[in-house]
Amino acid sequence: MNKKVAWLVVLLLLLASTFTHAQQPKKIPRIGYLGLIEIPERDEAFRKGLGERDYVEGQNIHVEYRFAGGRVERLAELAPELVRLKVDVIITTGTQVTDAAKRATKTIPIVFAAVVDPVGSGFVTSLSRPGGNLTGFNTLNLESLGKRLELLKEVKPRISRVAVLQNPANSSSPLMLKETEAAAKRLGIRLQSLEIRSPDDLVGAFQAATREQAGALVGLPDILLASQQRRMRDFAIKNRLLEISWSSEWVEAGSLMSYGANIPDLYRRAASYVDKILKGAKPADLPVETPMKFEFVINLKTAKQIGLTIPQSVLFRADKVYK
Repeated sequence: MNKKVAWLVVLLLLLASTFTHAQQPKKIPRIGYLGLIEIPERDEAFRKGLGERDYVEGQNIHVEYRFAGGRVERLAELAPELVRLKVDVIITTGTQVTDAAKRATKTIPIVFAAVVDPVGSGFVTSLSRPGGNLTGFNTLNLESLGKRLELLKEVKPRISRVAVLQNPANSSSPLMLKETEAAAKRLGIRLQSLEIRSPDDLVGAFQAATREQAGALVGLPDILLASQQRRMRDFAIKNRLLEISWSSEWVEAGSLMSYGANIPDLYRRAASYVDKILKGAKPADLPVETPMKFEFVINLKTAKQIGLTIPQSVLFRADKVYK
């Protein structure tokens, strides 16, 4: 074979190789999205965050959604399922969900959209240097727990009994309950702690709150309680109780008041960490972010339903008022 023919063969092989590579479809990143329940406002906020970074589901990114239908035990099945699918990153929604994902993999990056106490729960070594395969967004602000009771007291100074719903299976509950109890003692409020391990426990908890003549209902931040927010709202309105939650989305849906971080916005921002990880960043090097702003929201229509007049001094401080 002369040199000209040899060079021609090499050239043809190079062209064939280039053509073959050009024909191979580009790998589309796959995200695992794990939740205890579906919360449309939060799920949509995450999708909005992806869109802000030019990700379009079905085109240049694929999302595998897995929801446990409110059954915590199912998380132990769904988390390993996402691992078997070899997703590139897993989004988790809440402490128990994050714990299930952490148990399922030590290598796939995990971004938690909203966890109360990621250090105390053992998910990260520190907020500034997570140190493992997890990072995300922290919602812990101990002052906000006491602030909710303070707002109840301002709205109704004579309130003396408050029923607190908490999920003991949430590793952050003891810390949150302790802080709430300290605030209650300072304000002269008697707390009635009611454990909610499953949606079925709500009926008994409501009956207990009625027996003790609670004047208000407070839920400690938890994804299980988030799934039952409508029942909590309806019970409070029916029994003319004050209710204050940790997320403004509930007030828009009819709850009386809320004070806390903008949870849907944390889900939107979680997409930015997904983007960074897909571009090569390591969870260990991405600091856990903490909300900078806490919102106070009031629903005046609900206040009217329960015969409550919100003082003007309180209304003036609200970030948003639904009429």
